[in-house]
Amino acid sequence: MNPLLEKLQPYPFEKLRRLLDGVVGNENLKPINLQIGEPKHPTPELVKKALVQALEGLAIYPLTAGLPELREAIAAWLSRRYSIPKPDPATQVLPVNGTREALFAFAQTILNPGEKARVVCPNPFYQIYEGAAILGGATPVYGEPSGTHGGWAGVQLVYACSPANPSGAVMSLEDWKRLFELSDRHGFVIASDECYSEIYFERPPLGALEAAFKLKRDNYERLVVFSSLSKRSNCPGMRSGFAAGDAALLKKFLLYRTYHGSAMSLSVQHASIAAWNDEAHVQENRRLYVEKFKATLPLVKSPLEAGMPEGGFYLWMRTPIDDAEFVRRLYAEQNVLGLPGSYLAREVDGKNPGRNRVRLALVASLDECVEAVERIGAFARSL
Repeated sequence: MNPLLEKLQPYPFEKLRRLLDGVVGNENLKPINLQIGEPKHPTPELVKKALVQALEGLAIYPLTAGLPELREAIAAWLSRRYSIPKPDPATQVLPVNGTREALFAFAQTILNPGEKARVVCPNPFYQIYEGAAILGGATPVYGEPSGTHGGWAGVQLVYACSPANPSGAVMSLEDWKRLFELSDRHGFVIASDECYSEIYFERPPLGALEAAFKLKRDNYERLVVFSSLSKRSNCPGMRSGFAAGDAALLKKFLLYRTYHGSAMSLSVQHASIAAWNDEAHVQENRRLYVEKFKATLPLVKSPLEAGMPEGGFYLWMRTPIDDAEFVRRLYAEQNVLGLPGSYLAREVDGKNPGRNRVRLALVASLDECVEAVERIGAFARSL
């Protein structure tokens, strides 16, 4: 067996199952599940219709590079969304089976483990970054490297996530400028996870390609962005997304994926074209999340704390007691499921930045989200 598998930590939801083992939710209350970021809004009819109309594609082996029409639709969407010149569909865009699969596989393409590779992850973070680093033979680094942790020496890959999971924070142009300068100085590749880019409340989040263009980095050197239809278009089961950016990196990534067996079904590709070509359903999706935040945030009162995220659909709530204990007792007493924030982060210098926080995914119906936050408030005040 691959010995690196032993280095993988349990996934956050496995930790949650262990935490709740033997605990029974209050049977007098309807269960409300806000633990996982699985969209619950309806999948758009235009996407389902396109999928059904393309079912004959199930009888055909798809190419890993994807249909030219899909790459064109993605490139055109990137140009419209970020006001950048349209990326070359043939060399700067690659369809992928959702960002999770691609973010993992990209590390396997980039990393040279023989050089004591290091991979920088945000902290808190999406655990796929850590697993990709470990199974690529690299050492994960949590948060920006400092002098006490070897600095940027050996860093081959940096994962960025904007809007961030779980905090909802968005990287500014100055943030990107500094990261690009560090990439130029140290030679590492940037993988930008932007799967929450279309869920926002005031202004569209700045994207990595957009930042690179504004900073006159027109060829997107050492930069690849990842996005998908899961959150944008409420179709996580389609497993449809893209990687875009540095043509030289994408050429190698395509080579890897050809062996990896990552081709997207032709039926899903046609449905994806319909999704990327339509914005009306995206606007409606965003409106529904705005409603939820407007209804729930005023209910978050002492001893709880939460602010409006810049993007994404999570409440990143501060708790008055240990986050794992909070989640366990909340489930037992109020039948509401959240995810302990410490499960989404790693301890560095004795501090876990997710400690005493809980992540709540506002993916349930408006009424359920309101009721859940009311129950959480009642529980917190009873402590």
